[in-house]
Amino acid sequence: MATQTTNVLILGSGGREHALGWKLKQSPKVGKLFFAPGNGGTALIGENLPIDPTNVTTKLVDEIDYFCRHNGVTLVVIGPEDPLSQGLADRLAAPGRHVFGPVAAGARLEADKAYAKDLMRACSVPTADSKTFTNYEQAVAYVEARETPVVVKAAGLAKGKGAIVTKNTEEALAALKLIMADRAFGEAGDKVVVEERLVGQEVSILALVDGRNIFVLDPSQDHKQVGEGDTGPNTGGMGVYTPTPLVNDELMTEIEREVLVPTVDAMRRDDIDFKGVLYAGLMLTAGGIKVLEFNTRFGDPETQPLMMRMKGDLYDVFVACCEGKLDQVDLSFDKRVCVCVVMCSGGYPDKYVNGKQITGIKEAEAGSNGEVKVFHAGTKLTKDGKLVTNGGRVLNVCAFGKTLKEAQQRANAACEKIHFEGAFFRRDIGFRVM
Repeated sequence: MATQTTNVLILGSGGREHALGWKLKQSPKVGKLFFAPGNGGTALIGENLPIDPTNVTTKLVDEIDYFCRHNGVTLVVIGPEDPLSQGLADRLAAPGRHVFGPVAAGARLEADKAYAKDLMRACSVPTADSKTFTNYEQAVAYVEARETPVVVKAAGLAKGKGAIVTKNTEEALAALKLIMADRAFGEAGDKVVVEERLVGQEVSILALVDGRNIFVLDPSQDHKQVGEGDTGPNTGGMGVYTPTPLVNDELMTEIEREVLVPTVDAMRRDDIDFKGVLYAGLMLTAGGIKVLEFNTRFGDPETQPLMMRMKGDLYDVFVACCEGKLDQVDLSFDKRVCVCVVMCSGGYPDKYVNGKQITGIKEAEAGSNGEVKVFHAGTKLTKDGKLVTNGGRVLNVCAFGKTLKEAQQRANAACEKIHFEGAFFRRDIGFRVM
């Protein structure tokens, strides 16, 4: 007897959404995949829809609801942070439909860094000392009075670029001016968080939460800065590898006990039924673990190598998460290391030009027996079927290896076979622990 299938809608257009779709397509329970709006890669594994979920309105909610009801969609996966913070998960909830992603009250943990700081202080989660400001002059006075370096963060959502690490007072004042006076990140800079600059290695911890149960995924290490050796401005992420040797079983137990469990418990006390991904960005300092920030969705590009390594049925995982049955899911990871290298448009993270033709993806994957996979992020197909760039972060090139070095070399070699005008990538993903 054939397995009954259902259709799935994934909201978003990045490499994260392509990777989630790629993994969901492997489930015998998934029939057709829809992406809104998707990209050039998602068009090859499903159907892209002309729906932009970025700005949540009643019209958008009605449009998605109508589509789901008339196309057999029983699972909606919300990828990006913006629609989650605007309450799309709340508004799409309906009988017979699962929506993967936290409600707006839970997504506030990412959307409002000042709120996240208050919650962490209230439940004794270790984090950097900080102060929050809505007044530019008061923020300037505070920075001028400090003697140690700070990080200046736009409190709202800024596509991963709103945190500016500074070395001295002059840089901190310039960061405040950029965010609060020049409005570089718009409304995200209405409030700023000024916090002590921590020293140590950064790691990404992603956990699935079903309101009660927590399942921690393998740890990874992201590389935010645009240049090799961690130089230049922050980006949405230039590459990542997983697992990282920086987090052993003992440290992971501590992270669960000191960070994840108290945070989920604090939300439950506030009547927030958090279901989805809780992502903790941590700094491993000489004084112990400290939370840099929380995200409330799958990381990008962390998702891509995690999906490469994940064993099990992702559809079952998402449904179990929505139903509060995460403890009943069989989930494990390939023991090999996976490195993801992000290929970018020339000029990123500043100005860049879209529409550059991309070639060489088939060559990059050829003969790898599935050990090299290219996920699309900022791409689209033209009317005549050509693949072109359509964003700053264009492709996510993932490769397996028995060691981190081997995985890095294979990913870099695959990148060398892919071409588009102005393309660049970091060749040193994983260098911090090599």
